[in-house]
Amino acid sequence: MSTIKTFGSVDQRSLDQLKRCMQAGDAEFGVLCADHHPGYSQPIGGGIAYEDYVSPSGVGYDIGCGNKAAQTELTLDDLDALGGVEAVMREITRRISFGMGVPAQERADHPVLELIREADFAPQRGLVQLAESQLGTVGSGNHYVNLMEDEEGRVWVGVHFGSRGFGHRTASGFLALSQGLAFDARAREGEMDSPPVLFEADSELGQAYIAAMQLAGDYAYAGRDVVVDKVLEILGADAVHEVHNHHNFAWREEHFGRTYWVIRKGCTPARSGQEGFVGGSMGDESVILEGVESDENEQALFSTVHGAGRVMSRSQAAGRVRRRKRYACRNRDCDRVFDIDGVSSAAGVPKRGVCPDHPDSGVKKVWVEEQLKPGLVDWPAVQTRLREQGIVLIGGGADEAPEVYKRLPEVLAAHGDTIRVKHTLRPLGVAMAGRDVYDPYKD
Repeated sequence: MSTIKTFGSVDQRSLDQLKRCMQAGDAEFGVLCADHHPGYSQPIGGGIAYEDYVSPSGVGYDIGCGNKAAQTELTLDDLDALGGVEAVMREITRRISFGMGVPAQERADHPVLELIREADFAPQRGLVQLAESQLGTVGSGNHYVNLMEDEEGRVWVGVHFGSRGFGHRTASGFLALSQGLAFDARAREGEMDSPPVLFEADSELGQAYIAAMQLAGDYAYAGRDVVVDKVLEILGADAVHEVHNHHNFAWREEHFGRTYWVIRKGCTPARSGQEGFVGGSMGDESVILEGVESDENEQALFSTVHGAGRVMSRSQAAGRVRRRKRYACRNRDCDRVFDIDGVSSAAGVPKRGVCPDHPDSGVKKVWVEEQLKPGLVDWPAVQTRLREQGIVLIGGGADEAPEVYKRLPEVLAAHGDTIRVKHTLRPLGVAMAGRDVYDPYKD
């Protein structure tokens, strides 16, 4: 007999996904947090306690995806002395890379790279160059770097992203192995409602996955540390308090007097006193919270939300688009885009590789999306609204607009007394990859 604890309004497809995954591995306990929505095989915002299995499809492609927040002693006046929020956010996006497969603007060294070179699971060693190039990059989708202000006027730095290409290759490699293919082969992709991929935890493949997953998690933590440290350097500030956790992972945990592998996908651990940083949408407040000891929290496997939770798909929000590669001027203040075949898309622009306004800047290849079907979100109106709220937004797109998410206060309220909010953080600046950036590593 299985027990499922749910919070908030329950999405039936997500519940069906959770039940399917639990039945496949004879799981006794599951949870759907209030931010849940359908995911690949296992719902996002869902957690499952297996006694004998780990699940690479449950953990997902973005192994170790998580949030880190750092409190500083700076105030808005201090940011004004640095040129203001917009100047700081521009410097952040100048020094930190956002988007698909992009190398870091500034390479970072970290002990995790040596761990990858000596990885217990040998195929991961071959990913070290990818890991080196992307350490400290943020990605796209719902991944971000934020500046926020708490109730006392103190400035916080907040980030959300995961293990980038290293984690994605690790996850896809084990999905390939589950199909009898080589680690570096292309796995056959299942449907959203596919049954879970389960490995017996004590099997050779299960033990290999656990070791590889833990290393990808270490890499995700290292990346967030690198990015937060870089933002603190830009601010000329030190962190006086840090909160760091993740929500795409398989943990070995004690529940109800027994030991389980708890597979969390977009599901944050929240034991009594355990802190978490949970971000709202780009136009909403974020929070620092902690778990509270209670029977209800125990029933929920000591779990809470990882964000606000989507109510609208990316295609619904932004519409249907066609993507193709083009060239863009490298000057950050230039919006010119060139066709890939050298024929300009802007009047008066000659062959590719040369921008008439910035001939010495060079060009770079970019993904450009052409609208085929309109979406439900009026993105220019969203940008105007955020400016009126005093929020500096760099990047982003209609698929990440506030209206595609639930309101975080309502989601948190659904968890009642299982959590306690310690700080409420008002957004000052939000940096994300642009809508035209494709990223297979986002969660």
